Parts: sequence; structure tokens; C-alpha cells
Amino acid sequence: MPDQNTHLIRVVNRDQSFSCATDQVLLIAMERMCANAINVGCRGGGCGVCKIRILRGEYECKRMSKAHISDAEQQQGFVLACRVFPRTDLEIEADHYQPQELSYTNKGVRKTAS
Repeated sequence: MPDQNTHLIRVVNRDQSFSCATDQVLLIAMERMCANAINVGCRGGGCGVCKIRILRGEYECKRMSKAHISDAEQQQGFVLACRVFPRTDLEIEADHYQPQELSYTNKGVRKTAS
């Protein structure tokens, strides 16, 4: 049974749960529990692959790049799992990462990847 310094993290859209200590970020706790509930990328906030939405519960965040989480998204509960510390049990949704469209120029012609 979790103690007061450990919280249950329930990933509703993956039907999985794992425990996370208050001094540990969600992504690392999930990996240590050998769970596969959140997509893993760089583990440092630089790629956005671990983007989740917190549906219920209290948490604290480290600083997050606006390239991956806008102010509006943060107000809606979107965070990066590698930057979040739980303060209570949480209910979250995983799988919110969407790669940004890449664009490049080739001989002066701008193309957008599909």
C-alpha cells in the first residue's frame, strides 16, 4: 500500500497504473516500475514525446518549453511527464504528443512534410 510520500498514477486511456514518490518525476517512476504507460523520449523536456494531460489530482512542474506546452495547454492540464512531480494521486491521459510539421527549403521552394 502506498505511503503518504507515494502516489498512485492512473493512466486512464492505457488502463494502467503505477506508483510515484513525491520527489520523483512521473516518467522515471513509470520506467522504474517497468510500466509502458507513457511514451518515453529524451527524459529532459526537450522533445515533447511524454506529453500527457492531468485529469485529476495535484502536482508541481519544473519549467517546460513553450515549444511543447503552451500557456493555454498548461491551463488545460497538459504537461510533460518528465517534468511533473505528484502531490496527490493522479489520473492522467497519455499519448498527446503530436510531431510538429517539418518544413524545409529546396532550391528556394518551401515544402511542408505531410
